[in-house]
Amino acid sequence: MNTKKIRIFTDYFLFAALALLISCGNQPARQNQESAATDKHPEWVYDAVIYEVNTRQYTPEGTFSAFAANLPRLKELGVDILWFMPIQPIGEKDRKGTLGSYYSIKNYTGVNTEFGTLEDFKAVVRKAHDLDMKVILDWVANHTSRDAEWVDAHPDWYIRDSLGNLNVMYDWTDIAQLDYNQQPMRTAMIAAMQYWIRETGIDGFRCDVAGEIPTDFWTAAKDSLTVLNPDIFLLAEAEKPELNEAVFDAYYAWDFHHKMNMVAQGKENVDSLRISLQRMHERFSSQAIPMFFTSNHDENSWNGTEFERMGGAAKTFAALTYMLPGMPLIYSGQEAGFNRRLQFFEKDQIDWTDPQGFSGFYKKLNAFKKQHSALKTPEKAGEMEEIVNDRPENVWSFRRTDAEDEVVAVFNLSNKKVTATFQEEIPGKKFFSFPDSFTVTGTKVMELGPWEYKIYFK
Repeated sequence: MNTKKIRIFTDYFLFAALALLISCGNQPARQNQESAATDKHPEWVYDAVIYEVNTRQYTPEGTFSAFAANLPRLKELGVDILWFMPIQPIGEKDRKGTLGSYYSIKNYTGVNTEFGTLEDFKAVVRKAHDLDMKVILDWVANHTSRDAEWVDAHPDWYIRDSLGNLNVMYDWTDIAQLDYNQQPMRTAMIAAMQYWIRETGIDGFRCDVAGEIPTDFWTAAKDSLTVLNPDIFLLAEAEKPELNEAVFDAYYAWDFHHKMNMVAQGKENVDSLRISLQRMHERFSSQAIPMFFTSNHDENSWNGTEFERMGGAAKTFAALTYMLPGMPLIYSGQEAGFNRRLQFFEKDQIDWTDPQGFSGFYKKLNAFKKQHSALKTPEKAGEMEEIVNDRPENVWSFRRTDAEDEVVAVFNLSNKKVTATFQEEIPGKKFFSFPDSFTVTGTKVMELGPWEYKIYFK
């Protein structure tokens, strides 16, 4: 990522003078020289697709055992990493709604009986591993419920206001914020994380509001976790570069996500995406993996489905997340085109009927990503080079290449028909179209409908 460049052009008539370079990959020669021993991440990470599991709303039963029946389907879909939202018991004091928030945890080493038992979860992990999928658990290290076991046993482990009351962050009135100045609490937190690796064999953690917690805690935690599993995978719910310098494998591409929403709503144009991607590559280490997404549990429940936020551009931006150097996320129900906000504190259910065929859409994208080494994540990502066109405010055209592979993508990121002229023939010689694998011939002029995109490969 630190030696490859994305060429950004903001004015068609000044491209030669104003080309802006963004680092986004390593030279193919270096890729071939690197060995697994020097990789920054587990080998299975580099072409992985991550899938967020909302156990409560996944099935009518809302249990681990009921979810387990979906594992073969998810394997066929092309999922590699299953991220389970928190599975621990939920606090009752100041609980929100009837069932409460997953993120108001009463006991770090317990299991929410709503979902089943520890043995039920172990069975899911074993079955996922048998299908060559990895499992990570959502970890809420910033706070507990207000009636958590630690509140009475270790009252000094919590931040308190001037009156001695448990601290509340934002509008999270069902939580109590932990005090990371307390070393015994840090030790207990790491021990709880180790418990899940030892007892269930999970492969890592997605760490909630990771940026609110001192980085030196995460450093100590990783040192302790890798003793149990050298291939541990850590995803930070943060966009804080220092976290990825020595601790986390991946981070949330929050800014890019917000820019996608803005472009879809006609409030920004493609330049905002170029600038966001440039900023990510400038700020983060060359090995940090951005996780790109069009939805997740927070977005779906609080800000709206991808269809609410992106309208007719939802599929287009989903496809874009697969073409960029990073890791794409699918949230429960997206692969069925589920278009409703899930309740967060009550029992709800995903409609899996998939009238628009989203399952096939995601299945093809997942397979395509795995088939093309140029689409791997940093630090093994193929070079990303922008292809010059005369409609840069609407059309983002680029290629991803490594020593053995090339993918060309053209995205009309606007709600209007656009005719774009390129400075070279697109896609070039001996290319095929995705997803139909038809042979294509190059062209310098391309007409694209609203939100239309074209992807080509060799």
